Amino acid sequence: MRITFIFLLLTLWSESAHSELKNQETNLNQEHERVLIRTKRRWVLSTIELEEEDQGPFPKEATKLFNDKSESYKLKFSISGQGVDKDPVGVFTINDETGVVYVHKPIDREMYPIFMVEFDVWDRASDTLVDRTLSFNVAIKDKNDNIPEFLPPLLKTTVPENIKEGVLPISLQAKDKDEKGNDNSRLTMRIISQEPKTPIFSLKSISRSTDDSMVSQLVLSGCFDYSKANMYKLLVEAQDQGTPSLSSTCTVLINITDSNTHPPQFTAAKFNTQVLEMETNKEILRLSVTDRDTPNTPASRARYTILKGNEDDNYKIETDPKTNEGVLTVIKGKDYERTTLTELEIGVENEEPLFLCINGKPATPDQLTAFKPNTTKVAVKVIDVNDAPTFVTRLQTVYRKEETNPGDLLYEPVVKDVDSDVNKIRYEIVDDPAKWIKVDPKTGKVTSVKKMDRESPYVKNGTYTVLIRAIDDGTTLFSLCIRSYKVFLIIKIRGVRKY
Repeated sequence: MRITFIFLLLTLWSESAHSELKNQETNLNQEHERVLIRTKRRWVLSTIELEEEDQGPFPKEATKLFNDKSESYKLKFSISGQGVDKDPVGVFTINDETGVVYVHKPIDREMYPIFMVEFDVWDRASDTLVDRTLSFNVAIKDKNDNIPEFLPPLLKTTVPENIKEGVLPISLQAKDKDEKGNDNSRLTMRIISQEPKTPIFSLKSISRSTDDSMVSQLVLSGCFDYSKANMYKLLVEAQDQGTPSLSSTCTVLINITDSNTHPPQFTAAKFNTQVLEMETNKEILRLSVTDRDTPNTPASRARYTILKGNEDDNYKIETDPKTNEGVLTVIKGKDYERTTLTELEIGVENEEPLFLCINGKPATPDQLTAFKPNTTKVAVKVIDVNDAPTFVTRLQTVYRKEETNPGDLLYEPVVKDVDSDVNKIRYEIVDDPAKWIKVDPKTGKVTSVKKMDRESPYVKNGTYTVLIRAIDDGTTLFSLCIRSYKVFLIIKIRGVRKY
């Protein structure tokens, strides 16, 4: 314990406030000044400074109250207040005859940085107060007895593999309970170990250690490689500047999540498939890829694009979310007579942008631009199917008078068939409700077999409708399929005057 005696006149007491006291000390001193300045007696007091956690032996003299001029009567001293009869009780006592103040136990500055003690002086003979109640402060000098503490002492965090180098969103905070603003609580922070050794971590202070705490952020130099390491362990030390200095450590566990660092690759350089002529909304091929990134994540999920060969928008490609395959579908039919083979170029990328770590450093934009996505070729063969024969006109109108004699040639069709010999096409009646006509099965010529009556119930508004179809032989390279095509024959019947 160190005791410093400073002899001052009571009227100068306000200038003796301890320069290192902050906050509570300042407020207490101001109250002390107010009390002492109002007194007229010339009492000389001691400024008391005690060492924190002094181990004695106790009781130990702290200071002495006395008068600087001769008095003709004996005095009696008493003290009260914090540390005497208020918490913490029993720290200080006074010899009522000599004015010597004693301390009786160690004091923890972090709990009680300063005490304000009141004292009275009595005329021992008359037991009356010599003056109004005065007070003095006891300041506790800080001892470096608190180690820095990390909040928390174990830090677990997660960052993606493709995080940019530089300051990371990982903060470390340390505090020291010793007196603010001195070396006992002024901190420094450093990384004392790291596993694995690369990439390199460092620390950047984001709050200056001006009082009792410090905050730093981790800084990354380089880039991660998930395939080599997905967990990092750092040991960070916080140290105060006291004598002797004290320190503690924080363990930082950094989990690395996989990012897109491996582009998808098609399992073949070329695929082959086929589609029926004019077929639509039909899945025709599934394309597979390999990817070394973690399955079922944006880093490995494939995104397919048709780059060439789909200028007419006949095809689309989508990703099967379960298998990660590219599903190629025909959405608009192809005419075999126009196109027999189509070659598509298809590219694949991941949902997440590609990140590359080259020689321990993130790839530059130019390096990423130079990287081309993987592509494959798809040959789509169009398979011919039997096209139906077609009438040059699907609706043919003819005009006839009623009661015309049977055998009248009403219609001779003109038919085209790109798949079959038109000479092998046969014709038949589909609908002839009044049974007025016949059709030649080889030529398709339509002739009347009865007289037509305009008043027939089958005639509507002077119109009689017949439906005829042409049927081919149904032979193609792909299949045997009979196809037909229909034509409507509209017969306009003009009435005749009947007597």
